Amino acid sequence: MPRGLIFDCDGVLVDSEPLAAAELATVMRGLGAPVDQARVYDDYLGRSVRYIVDAASRELAIDLAPAMPGYAESLASRFQRELQPIPGMAGALAQLAGPKAVASSSTPERLALSLGITGLAPFFGEHVYSATMVQNGKPAPDLFLLAAARLGLAAEDCVVIEDSPAGIMAAKAAGMRVVGFLGGSHAAPARLAQRLVELKPDALIEHADVLPNTLAELA
Repeated sequence: MPRGLIFDCDGVLVDSEPLAAAELATVMRGLGAPVDQARVYDDYLGRSVRYIVDAASRELAIDLAPAMPGYAESLASRFQRELQPIPGMAGALAQLAGPKAVASSSTPERLALSLGITGLAPFFGEHVYSATMVQNGKPAPDLFLLAAARLGLAAEDCVVIEDSPAGIMAAKAAGMRVVGFLGGSHAAPARLAQRLVELKPDALIEHADVLPNTLAELA
């Protein structure tokens, strides 16, 4: 078993991606951009708020920044009503001994809410890290390297569990092994199987309940 495990949050621990993509697409359409949920998956999955705002300005000529507080508030309300953990993930986490961290493109506030609502926060304690804590978000390695350092581990002793192309690339850039995860309800509409296979993760799984055995095989 690897010494340390680093989990993305959205789409890996919590089934939040369809909710977030729908809300973001609504906000962007309200600003006049022809964006649907599929485009959000294609262009923004796994990316930080800063990246999304910059990309929207550069590619769509819209100023998304003033709308982001309202987006965060609306999404938080929807999370309170609808957010669920990824099926089987709590059971998988309970079987996995050793240091664990979360390294996510979401804000600290959204991470605290997501992990709190779903009851997964105790598995990680203080080891929850946001892209707001580093200079460069995914696909740069900065966030995963920060998580490993805070766990007191070398990069080569960590395995990342990720659902997004940006996250897979970030893990590889950090020198970590990576398990591609297809267990979120967004996996099919986001065409993740095809997109992740092309990036050659060390393993690719569709269900959380096989994660412990998959990690044991990577040891």
